[in-house]
Amino acid sequence: MALTDIWFVLIAVLWTGYFVLEGFDFGVGMLLAPLSRTNAERRTLLNTIGPVWDGNEVWLLVAGGATFAAFPAWYASLFSGFYLALLIILVALISRVVALEFRAKIDSARWRRNWDRVIMTSSAIPALLWGVAFGNIVAGVPLDARHHFTGTLFTLLNPYALLGGLTTLSVFALHGCRFVALKTTGEIRERATRLGWMISGVAWVCAGGFLFWTQFVYGDATTAIPAGIAAVALLASVVASVMNREGWAFTLTAVSIAAFTATLFTSLYPNVLPSTTAAANSLTVTNAASTPYTLTIMTWVAVVFTPVVLAYQAWTYWVFRKRLSPAGFTGTTGLSLTGKHHAAPTAQPLPPSTPPVTPPGAVTGGGR
Repeated sequence: MALTDIWFVLIAVLWTGYFVLEGFDFGVGMLLAPLSRTNAERRTLLNTIGPVWDGNEVWLLVAGGATFAAFPAWYASLFSGFYLALLIILVALISRVVALEFRAKIDSARWRRNWDRVIMTSSAIPALLWGVAFGNIVAGVPLDARHHFTGTLFTLLNPYALLGGLTTLSVFALHGCRFVALKTTGEIRERATRLGWMISGVAWVCAGGFLFWTQFVYGDATTAIPAGIAAVALLASVVASVMNREGWAFTLTAVSIAAFTATLFTSLYPNVLPSTTAAANSLTVTNAASTPYTLTIMTWVAVVFTPVVLAYQAWTYWVFRKRLSPAGFTGTTGLSLTGKHHAAPTAQPLPPSTPPVTPPGAVTGGGR
């Protein structure tokens, strides 16, 4: 296998990790309102992803960096042609970070409610647009002989890509329900389970239709295997949820997302960005790749650092593996809008008329 093929597979693995891990982050964020009734419950939901969401986004950064270094022509055509869509995703991701950090800064229901809206919106937008983007990558876009994108924003809003967006939106929402059911207790857990049952029908219809379209138009015998795994795993997750096996239900949605991503990349290979104008204008793993020397250095860097990153992230999930309950998030947080701070109670001194009691044999000169 050539280095270009190896790096195509590695980039596919990075995107798979990002969709599996960030997928439930998006799901929890976009379902913040239907899964909660009180501020304590909303804090519980946000704390299920609080220790891990920023680490999950590292997969996106590495995937983008690897694409830039290994396939610079792919990176250039992709980011120039999808500029507006990727800009919207970037703004949404930044807004979500700000909302997660600022939500608890002020002790005001209105303040928290506004930031909750930002969290839900900025979680749903990337979940939708990533599917639209990858739908266009698989289907191809108009490229000229210099591999420049010659379409418009409306070129990207085609039926196949929009179905891909609905698929990622619904599957990530389902993935979020499975994660919440796994990580919480009480009413939140029950709501997540019930909502997951309702979303699963929509997710299976969208995912099934998109996988069938992909297989029928862009796939072959190789892509049929991951496509079948994705469909079966998504259906099996519903069965596991009905049997109250939250761990298996979450694992199966993760497997479905991973197989779904594998279907897209196997449908794409050996292209990295097909041209709908002329097949000769398509970008492939060969004409879009960096020099062999660059790919060799990148390979050694990946061999050294990838196990370290994986071990650290696995350790993080192990440390924060416990279920959460709203009972642990009943206090107030942040500054008051009236200018008063929430002060902790202080110990009261003894009255002057009451002398301190000195136990017999105690040292009264200060001690150590």
